[in-house]
Amino acid sequence: MAVYRRFSSNPMELERSCKGEWEKLSKNSKRNGVGVVLKEEFVRNVLEVKRVSDRVMSLKLEIEGVMLNVVSGYVPQVGCELEEKERFWSELDEVMESIPMGERVVIGADFNGHVGEGNTGDEEVMGKFGVKERNLEGQMVVDFAKRMDMAVVNTYFQKREEHRVTYKSGGRRTQVDYILCRRGNLKEISDCKVVVGESVARQHRMVVCRMTLLVCKTKRSKIEIEKKTKWWKLKKEECCEEFRQKLRQALGGQVVLPDDWETTAEVIRETGRKVLGCVIWKEERR
Repeated sequence: MAVYRRFSSNPMELERSCKGEWEKLSKNSKRNGVGVVLKEEFVRNVLEVKRVSDRVMSLKLEIEGVMLNVVSGYVPQVGCELEEKERFWSELDEVMESIPMGERVVIGADFNGHVGEGNTGDEEVMGKFGVKERNLEGQMVVDFAKRMDMAVVNTYFQKREEHRVTYKSGGRRTQVDYILCRRGNLKEISDCKVVVGESVARQHRMVVCRMTLLVCKTKRSKIEIEKKTKWWKLKKEECCEEFRQKLRQALGGQVVLPDDWETTAEVIRETGRKVLGCVIWKEERR
Protein backbone atom coordinates (compact mmCIF):
# COMPACT_ATOMS: atom_id res chain seq x y z
CA MET A 1 0.00 0.00 0.00
CA ALA A 2 1.36 3.44 -0.90
CA VAL A 3 1.03 6.15 1.72
CA TYR A 4 1.78 9.67 0.50
CA ARG A 5 2.73 12.44 2.91
CA ARG A 6 4.08 15.96 2.53
CA PHE A 7 6.66 17.33 4.94
CA SER A 8 7.43 21.03 5.21
CA SER A 9 10.77 22.32 6.43
CA ASN A 10 8.97 25.30 8.03
CA PRO A 11 5.92 23.67 9.65
CA MET A 12 5.66 26.29 12.40
CA GLU A 13 4.83 28.98 9.87
CA LEU A 14 2.66 26.69 7.78
CA GLU A 15 0.24 26.41 10.68
CA ARG A 16 -0.71 30.06 10.33
CA SER A 17 -2.24 29.56 6.88
CA CYS A 18 -3.88 26.23 7.72
CA LYS A 19 -5.47 27.11 11.04
CA GLY A 20 -8.54 25.03 11.72
CA GLU A 21 -7.51 22.20 9.40
CA TRP A 22 -4.25 21.09 11.01
CA GLU A 23 -3.09 20.12 14.48
CA LYS A 24 -0.01 21.92 15.77
CA LEU A 25 2.52 20.27 18.08
CA SER A 26 5.08 22.88 19.00
CA LYS A 27 7.26 24.43 21.65
CA ASN A 28 6.69 28.09 22.30
CA SER A 29 9.49 30.52 23.02
CA LYS A 30 9.94 34.25 23.04
CA ARG A 31 13.06 33.95 20.92
CA ASN A 32 12.81 30.80 18.80
CA GLY A 33 10.23 28.18 18.02
CA VAL A 34 9.88 24.88 16.20
CA GLY A 35 6.82 22.78 15.55
CA VAL A 36 5.28 19.97 13.59
CA VAL A 37 1.94 20.34 11.85
CA LEU A 38 -0.20 17.25 11.26
CA LYS A 39 -3.36 16.79 9.32
CA GLU A 40 -6.08 16.20 11.91
CA GLU A 41 -6.74 12.61 10.83
CA PHE A 42 -3.18 11.62 11.82
CA VAL A 43 -3.24 13.07 15.34
CA ARG A 44 -4.48 9.74 16.71
CA ASN A 45 -1.39 8.07 15.21
CA VAL A 46 0.98 10.09 17.42
CA LEU A 47 2.73 7.88 19.97
CA GLU A 48 5.25 10.30 21.45
CA VAL A 49 6.20 13.98 21.41
CA LYS A 50 9.62 15.19 22.58
CA ARG A 51 10.15 18.91 23.09
CA VAL A 52 13.92 18.92 23.46
CA SER A 53 14.43 22.69 23.33
CA ASP A 54 13.15 25.78 21.56
CA ARG A 55 15.25 24.66 18.56
CA VAL A 56 14.62 20.89 18.39
CA MET A 57 11.53 18.73 18.76
CA SER A 58 10.38 15.36 17.47
CA LEU A 59 7.30 13.21 17.33
CA LYS A 60 6.74 9.54 16.63
CA LEU A 61 3.79 8.23 14.62
CA GLU A 62 2.65 4.77 13.66
CA ILE A 63 1.21 4.57 10.14
CA GLU A 64 0.08 1.18 8.82
CA GLY A 65 2.46 -0.51 11.24
CA VAL A 66 5.41 1.69 10.18
CA MET A 67 7.13 3.83 12.83
CA LEU A 68 7.79 7.32 11.46
CA ASN A 69 9.75 9.93 13.41
CA VAL A 70 9.37 13.55 12.31
CA VAL A 71 11.99 15.98 13.61
CA SER A 72 11.76 19.76 13.38
CA GLY A 73 14.82 21.96 13.88
CA TYR A 74 16.09 25.52 13.68
CA VAL A 75 19.86 26.00 13.60
CA PRO A 76 21.33 29.17 15.18
CA GLN A 77 22.09 31.82 12.58
CA VAL A 78 25.56 32.60 11.26
CA GLY A 79 26.15 35.40 13.78
CA CYS A 80 25.27 33.30 16.86
CA GLU A 81 27.84 32.01 19.34
CA LEU A 82 29.64 28.76 18.49
CA GLU A 83 28.53 27.31 21.83
CA GLU A 84 24.88 27.78 20.87
CA LYS A 85 25.45 26.04 17.53
CA GLU A 86 27.25 23.13 19.17
CA ARG A 87 24.38 22.76 21.65
CA PHE A 88 21.92 22.46 18.75
CA TRP A 89 23.93 19.71 17.02
CA SER A 90 24.35 17.89 20.32
CA GLU A 91 20.58 17.94 20.86
CA LEU A 92 19.91 16.72 17.34
CA ASP A 93 22.47 13.92 17.77
CA GLU A 94 20.74 12.82 20.98
CA VAL A 95 17.36 12.71 19.25
CA MET A 96 18.75 10.58 16.42
CA GLU A 97 20.53 8.21 18.80
CA SER A 98 17.28 7.63 20.70
CA ILE A 99 15.47 6.40 17.56
CA PRO A 100 15.79 2.66 16.75
CA MET A 101 17.52 1.96 13.45
CA GLY A 102 14.49 0.15 12.04
CA GLU A 103 12.28 3.25 12.26
CA ARG A 104 11.86 5.91 9.57
CA VAL A 105 13.18 9.41 10.25
CA VAL A 106 12.36 12.63 8.41
CA ILE A 107 14.06 15.85 9.51
CA GLY A 108 12.73 19.19 8.29
CA ALA A 109 14.77 22.17 9.43
CA ASP A 110 16.08 25.63 8.74
CA PHE A 111 19.77 24.69 8.88
CA ASN A 112 20.98 28.23 8.14
CA GLY A 113 23.74 26.80 5.96
CA HIS A 114 24.53 26.08 2.31
CA VAL A 115 25.51 22.52 1.39
CA GLY A 116 26.33 23.83 -2.07
CA GLU A 117 26.06 22.57 -5.63
CA GLY A 118 27.83 19.34 -6.58
CA ASN A 119 28.64 16.36 -4.39
CA THR A 120 32.25 15.35 -5.11
CA GLY A 121 33.49 13.38 -2.11
CA ASP A 122 30.06 13.38 -0.48
CA GLU A 123 28.12 11.21 -2.91
CA GLU A 124 26.89 8.91 -0.15
CA VAL A 125 24.87 11.62 1.63
CA MET A 126 23.83 14.17 -1.01
CA GLY A 127 23.05 14.69 -4.67
CA LYS A 128 24.43 17.25 -7.11
CA PHE A 129 21.57 19.71 -7.08
CA GLY A 130 22.24 22.17 -4.28
CA VAL A 131 22.60 25.93 -4.71
CA LYS A 132 25.83 27.97 -4.98
CA GLU A 133 28.87 27.20 -2.80
CA ARG A 134 29.10 25.38 0.51
CA ASN A 135 29.84 27.35 3.68
CA LEU A 136 30.93 26.26 7.17
CA GLU A 137 27.36 25.84 8.40
CA GLY A 138 26.54 23.75 5.32
CA GLN A 139 29.54 21.53 6.04
CA MET A 140 28.05 20.88 9.48
CA VAL A 141 24.88 19.60 7.78
CA VAL A 142 26.93 17.27 5.56
CA ASP A 143 28.99 16.07 8.54
CA PHE A 144 25.80 15.33 10.47
CA ALA A 145 24.39 13.38 7.52
CA LYS A 146 27.56 11.26 7.37
CA ARG A 147 27.57 10.77 11.13
CA MET A 148 23.96 9.56 11.22
CA ASP A 149 23.85 7.83 7.82
CA MET A 150 21.30 10.35 6.50
CA ALA A 151 20.70 11.86 3.06
CA VAL A 152 20.03 15.52 2.17
CA VAL A 153 16.87 14.92 0.15
CA ASN A 154 16.60 18.32 -1.61
CA THR A 155 19.85 17.77 -3.47
CA TYR A 156 18.85 14.53 -5.21
CA PHE A 157 16.20 16.02 -7.50
CA GLN A 158 17.13 18.02 -10.58
CA LYS A 159 14.92 21.11 -10.57
CA ARG A 160 15.07 24.59 -11.98
CA GLU A 161 16.84 26.89 -9.53
CA GLU A 162 13.50 28.51 -8.74
CA HIS A 163 12.37 25.18 -7.26
CA ARG A 164 15.58 24.77 -5.23
CA VAL A 165 15.93 28.23 -3.66
CA THR A 166 14.36 28.17 -0.18
CA TYR A 167 15.33 31.68 0.95
CA LYS A 168 14.86 34.97 -0.89
CA SER A 169 15.64 38.38 0.57
CA GLY A 170 16.36 41.37 -1.60
CA GLY A 171 18.90 40.18 -4.13
CA ARG A 172 19.86 37.08 -2.12
CA ARG A 173 18.66 33.71 -3.35
CA THR A 174 19.95 30.62 -1.57
CA GLN A 175 19.12 27.27 -0.04
CA VAL A 176 19.11 26.90 3.75
CA ASP A 177 16.04 24.74 4.45
CA TYR A 178 16.54 21.00 3.99
CA ILE A 179 14.73 17.72 4.43
CA LEU A 180 16.80 14.72 5.50
CA CYS A 181 15.94 11.03 5.70
CA ARG A 182 17.83 7.81 6.36
CA ARG A 183 19.94 6.79 3.37
CA GLY A 184 18.29 3.38 3.35
CA ASN A 185 14.86 4.98 2.92
CA LEU A 186 15.86 7.42 0.17
CA LYS A 187 14.20 5.13 -2.39
CA GLU A 188 10.87 5.94 -0.72
CA ILE A 189 11.20 9.63 -1.66
CA SER A 190 9.76 10.30 -5.11
CA ASP A 191 10.01 14.11 -5.19
CA CYS A 192 11.30 17.10 -3.25
CA LYS A 193 11.01 20.74 -4.29
CA VAL A 194 10.21 24.29 -3.29
CA VAL A 195 6.60 25.30 -3.89
CA VAL A 196 6.82 28.53 -5.87
CA GLY A 197 4.37 31.16 -4.68
CA GLU A 198 3.86 29.53 -1.28
CA SER A 199 5.69 31.74 1.20
CA VAL A 200 5.45 30.39 4.74
CA ALA A 201 7.49 33.29 6.08
CA ARG A 202 8.58 36.63 4.75
CA GLN A 203 11.80 35.26 3.24
CA HIS A 204 11.50 31.48 3.53
CA ARG A 205 9.65 29.32 1.02
CA MET A 206 7.96 26.01 1.60
CA VAL A 207 9.93 22.83 0.87
CA VAL A 208 7.86 19.70 0.33
CA CYS A 209 8.70 16.10 -0.39
CA ARG A 210 6.62 13.09 -1.29
CA MET A 211 7.41 9.93 0.61
CA THR A 212 5.89 6.52 0.00
CA LEU A 213 6.08 4.37 3.11
CA LEU A 214 6.79 0.80 2.02
CA VAL A 215 4.71 -1.39 4.29
CA CYS A 216 5.86 -5.00 4.60
CA LYS A 217 2.74 -7.11 4.70
CA THR A 218 2.90 -10.09 7.03
CA LYS A 219 2.49 -13.33 5.17
CA ARG A 220 -0.51 -15.34 6.20
CA SER A 221 0.31 -18.41 8.20
CA LYS A 222 -0.33 -21.68 6.47
CA ILE A 223 -2.67 -23.90 8.47
CA GLU A 224 -1.78 -27.57 8.20
CA ILE A 225 -4.48 -30.01 9.23
CA GLU A 226 -3.45 -33.43 10.49
CA LYS A 227 -5.47 -36.33 11.87
CA LYS A 228 -3.94 -37.79 15.01
CA THR A 229 -4.95 -41.19 16.41
CA LYS A 230 -6.35 -41.19 19.95
CA TRP A 231 -3.74 -43.62 21.26
CA TRP A 232 -4.38 -42.48 24.83
CA LYS A 233 -7.66 -44.46 24.76
CA LEU A 234 -5.58 -47.66 25.05
CA LYS A 235 -5.36 -46.88 28.78
CA LYS A 236 -8.95 -48.10 29.00
CA GLU A 237 -9.14 -51.89 29.25
CA GLU A 238 -12.15 -52.26 26.95
CA CYS A 239 -10.49 -50.19 24.21
CA CYS A 240 -7.22 -52.04 24.61
CA GLU A 241 -8.92 -55.45 24.30
CA GLU A 242 -10.89 -54.40 21.21
CA PHE A 243 -7.69 -53.08 19.63
CA ARG A 244 -5.90 -56.42 20.24
CA GLN A 245 -8.70 -58.40 18.62
CA LYS A 246 -8.98 -56.14 15.57
CA LEU A 247 -5.21 -56.08 15.11
CA ARG A 248 -5.02 -59.90 15.30
CA GLN A 249 -7.73 -60.13 12.65
CA ALA A 250 -5.92 -57.63 10.44
CA LEU A 251 -2.72 -59.67 10.71
CA GLY A 252 -4.53 -62.85 9.69
CA GLY A 253 -4.76 -64.33 13.17
CA GLN A 254 -0.98 -64.45 13.66
CA VAL A 255 0.28 -64.17 17.22
CA VAL A 256 3.84 -63.43 16.10
CA LEU A 257 4.19 -60.26 14.04
CA PRO A 258 5.63 -60.54 10.51
CA ASP A 259 9.25 -59.53 9.81
CA ASP A 260 8.23 -56.71 7.46
CA TRP A 261 8.05 -53.89 10.01
CA GLU A 262 6.80 -51.20 7.60
CA THR A 263 3.79 -53.35 6.66
CA THR A 264 3.13 -54.20 10.30
CA ALA A 265 3.38 -50.54 11.37
CA GLU A 266 0.86 -49.48 8.74
CA VAL A 267 -1.55 -52.23 9.86
CA ILE A 268 -1.21 -51.04 13.47
CA ARG A 269 -1.83 -47.40 12.51
CA GLU A 270 -4.86 -48.24 10.36
CA THR A 271 -6.35 -50.45 13.10
CA GLY A 272 -5.80 -47.69 15.65
CA ARG A 273 -7.62 -45.16 13.47
CA LYS A 274 -10.61 -47.50 13.06
CA VAL A 275 -10.88 -48.62 16.68
CA LEU A 276 -9.76 -45.55 18.62
CA GLY A 277 -10.74 -42.75 16.25
CA CYS A 278 -8.86 -39.56 15.35
CA VAL A 279 -8.69 -35.96 16.44
CA ILE A 280 -8.18 -33.03 14.03
CA TRP A 281 -4.87 -31.25 14.77
CA LYS A 282 -4.24 -27.78 13.32
CA GLU A 283 -0.73 -26.31 13.15
CA GLU A 284 0.35 -22.86 11.91
CA ARG A 285 3.38 -22.74 9.63
CA ARG A 286 4.91 -19.51 8.25
